[in-house]
Amino acid sequence: MKNKITIHDLARILKKDSSTISRALADSPRVTKKTRDLIQAKAKELGYFRNTLASNLRSQKTRTIGVVVPRISRYFLSTAIAGIEEIAFENNYRVIIGQSMDQLDKERQLIETLLSSQVDGIIMSMAMETNQYDHLERIVAQKTPIVFFDRRCDAIPANNILIDDCARAFDATEHLILSGRKRIAHFTGLENVSIYQDRLTGYKQALQKYNLTEDPTLIYKSSLKSQDGKQLANLILSLKQKPDAIFSANDIAAISCMQVLQESGINVPKDIAIVGFSNEPLGAYTTPSLTSVNQSPLEMGKMAIATLLNQIENPDAKLETKLIDSSLILRNSSMIQ
Repeated sequence: MKNKITIHDLARILKKDSSTISRALADSPRVTKKTRDLIQAKAKELGYFRNTLASNLRSQKTRTIGVVVPRISRYFLSTAIAGIEEIAFENNYRVIIGQSMDQLDKERQLIETLLSSQVDGIIMSMAMETNQYDHLERIVAQKTPIVFFDRRCDAIPANNILIDDCARAFDATEHLILSGRKRIAHFTGLENVSIYQDRLTGYKQALQKYNLTEDPTLIYKSSLKSQDGKQLANLILSLKQKPDAIFSANDIAAISCMQVLQESGINVPKDIAIVGFSNEPLGAYTTPSLTSVNQSPLEMGKMAIATLLNQIENPDAKLETKLIDSSLILRNSSMIQ
């Protein structure tokens, strides 16, 4: 096996000091451009690669960011990750990504791995199952900066990058009410997840504002997966008095529910109007197209990494919650033509 070329090999071949070689490879202005070009060309010719790990450890930084999300396959999360990676790359940071699949145990394992890898900071959207926080407390104990996005964390002191979920849920429900709907069902997620708490609150506030009675039997709790949407649709079809509208706390359940309802002869939106949340690209192409909430995921990802990098450079910076712009996108699933 061929030995790796080292700085000392280059110094011997080029008859230069090792310190000069090191500075030239780091593109230091302390070495003339002519000498830098000569050394860098020879390094490339011989297949030399800088040991960035050793260099980073000497500076007590790995220049690595850990990102933990529930599911990379979700449009919102994959787009947020794209924003994170863009800003990280511009600032010479690498990104390690792990998905918890909304499971507490997997989330714990990912955090353990990231802390063992000595990442400079963590960006995280918590798993739906997370109702214990010892692994998050370890992050604080190790003084590793962390920023939460999408799903707010109140368990430890941290920056949170969010949208106003309550306000957008209010807008979605108000839109249905102003469209003449009186009996509005709500698909919500697990109660320990902040976004579903806030979206449920917004739904209730809209009903209250327009003097509509809140009916607990029309609030359906699930994991909001595609299969959940189908099961909830079948449950609604079994009701003698069906709702005339559904506000779902995500698009995945809304789309699968709409499909089952239509296959059973329900006209959407004439019989039952439907509004989702998260603006999945598929929603624009369903028939009818799905009214939903745009969460600005790219901007959220960029804000999350910018906030983390600032926290890394300024450990005493004030922790805060930042809100990203969001809006209700009106489409045909909630509007009769």
